[in-house]
Amino acid sequence: MEAVIYNKDGKETGKIKLPESVFGVPWNDDLVHRASMIFASNKRAGTAHTKTRGEVRGGGKKPWRQKGTGRARHGSIRSPIWVGGGVTHGPRNDKNYSRKINKKEKAKALRVVLSKKLNDGEIFFIESFDFAEPKASEAKKVLASLSQIRGLEGLVSKKKNSSLITFNERDENIKKSFRNFGNLETSEIRNINLDLLLKYKFLIITDPEKSIKSIPAGQV
Repeated sequence: MEAVIYNKDGKETGKIKLPESVFGVPWNDDLVHRASMIFASNKRAGTAHTKTRGEVRGGGKKPWRQKGTGRARHGSIRSPIWVGGGVTHGPRNDKNYSRKINKKEKAKALRVVLSKKLNDGEIFFIESFDFAEPKASEAKKVLASLSQIRGLEGLVSKKKNSSLITFNERDENIKKSFRNFGNLETSEIRNINLDLLLKYKFLIITDPEKSIKSIPAGQV
C-alpha cells in the first residue's frame, strides 16, 4: 500500500509505503459509532442542574385548606406542577456521564477511520511546511497551492471543518500561521483522536515518514 507525497507547492515528490495494520482495516460502523458516542459522553461536563421539590425555598405552609375552597387540593407550592416549584427528573450535576471502552477497541476504531479516510481520498501526505516565522499570508499561499491537488479542492472552499493538519513535533510557527483560519485545525500527530478525525473532512499529515510511526493506539 503506497501513497503520494507532495511538497507545500502541491507538487509530487515521491511515495511512501503505508502499514496495512493502520490504513488497511475494513470499515466497522458499529464500532466507530459506539466509540464516538463514548468519546462524546466522556467530554460531557454535566454542569446542568435543577432543584427537586426538597431543595426549592419556601412552601412550608399549606397554600390553602384542604376542603371548602372550590379549588384543587395542594400541600406545597414546591410541588413540580407549580410555577417555581421543584423539577421532576431534571438534570443533576452529581451524575457521572463517563463510560468505558476496551483499549483494543479504541485503537481499532481509530485505525478503521484512518483506513476509511484513505480509501475515500481524504488523507494527504506533505513533506513539510517550514515556516521561518508565524505568518498567515504564507499559510494562505500554501493552502492555495495544496488546493490544486486533485481531491483537495475543498481545502479552501469548504467553510467549516475543512481539514486537520498534523505534524510530528510541536511547531509554534505552523500553529500560529494557521490559527486564524476557521475551517481547519492543527495538532501533533500523537494527539489525534476519533473526535478530530470525524469532525474534519481532510487529514493532512506532514513529515509522513516520522509521523506515521507516532500515530497513537487511540484515544476516547
